[in-house]
Amino acid sequence: MLTTDVPTREQLVHRAAELVPVLRKNAAWSEENRRIHNETIEALADAGVFKMRVPTRYGGYESDTRTLVDVATELGRGDGSASWTASVYWIPTWMVGLFPDEVQDEVFSTPDVRVCGTLSPSGMAAPADGGIVLNGKWGFITGALHSHWQEIIAVLVSPDSEPMPVMALVPTSELQIVDDWYTAGLKGTGSVSTVAQDVFVPSARVLPLGQIIQGQSASKANADAPIYRAPLLPVAAASSVGTVLGLAAGARQAFFQRLPDRKITYTNYASQREAPLTHLQVADASMKIDEAEFHAHRLATVVDTKGVEGAAWTVEERVRARADMGAACRLAKEAVDIFNTASGGSSIYADVPIQRIERDIQAVNLHALMHPNTNAELYGRVLCGLEPNSLYI
Repeated sequence: MLTTDVPTREQLVHRAAELVPVLRKNAAWSEENRRIHNETIEALADAGVFKMRVPTRYGGYESDTRTLVDVATELGRGDGSASWTASVYWIPTWMVGLFPDEVQDEVFSTPDVRVCGTLSPSGMAAPADGGIVLNGKWGFITGALHSHWQEIIAVLVSPDSEPMPVMALVPTSELQIVDDWYTAGLKGTGSVSTVAQDVFVPSARVLPLGQIIQGQSASKANADAPIYRAPLLPVAAASSVGTVLGLAAGARQAFFQRLPDRKITYTNYASQREAPLTHLQVADASMKIDEAEFHAHRLATVVDTKGVEGAAWTVEERVRARADMGAACRLAKEAVDIFNTASGGSSIYADVPIQRIERDIQAVNLHALMHPNTNAELYGRVLCGLEPNSLYI
């Protein structure tokens, strides 16, 4: 068992900020090659980013979700794909902490372990002696190319019981990689598909998905840890929302760096910053970023506070977590859209960051669990006294 000096939030945010030049340097390569650059992975590991959701007894930091938000924001300023990948690793890494302690001993024995995963039940499982056998294909597996393990959702079909979704942990080396990540946004994440063909998973590495969604854990060692006292979906929402704040901050910074030397073509404005339209645009976009930060920080504060207190979650609080995530995504995208629109025709060149930021934040907003309209409708439905029409709350 390891012990570690856990860095403060400020120290981890500072480390992330120091990575921005490296992330920016490698962002174009990652886009072209559709995967995170190895140097970026090593830099993230050296900064302790992959330890942030690992229990302290394994040398991890057990960081709260507000720290995740702030670190992802800094990473997102450098490269949205790198930030998104780190954020996605945090979620299944946290989920490993819900498995029996002997399973955690196995997974967390790898230094800077990286766990990818999905919540989509696109595979099937059959009972076998001592475990299950998996078959299926899972798409959008961010970070699979650099991962050690994958968390998989499959439907277990037994002859003597109803079909039941289960979550399983599988070494990535036992899965086939399908190189199908040809996309318009988040190209650098390497979110390829993975395939299982008759992969055996021991029963210790299999849990009912319903149990996980409700926040029930099979771990004795983590029972009193605040970060494990929240349901999965609020945790996932707070873990991933920082990337959009970083993309918006990166767009703002990129815009202001070009502003003094940009004229408005076919007008007499020698500098774009002289135009009243520009003043309105940057004010509007900056206020939207502030509003996005409010929703992201409120979400993280609720997750962390209830975790420390061990307080129960109401249905309304659960769906508001998704609504806060959706609102942050929508507002950050609106801010990026404004900066992108104000950047002029020269911004479509590949070496101008704003075009990549625009495509990346569009991709995030299309994510099924982060989609602003889906999350707002779910929240409004519950506010109107109806039952949620999703198990993912």
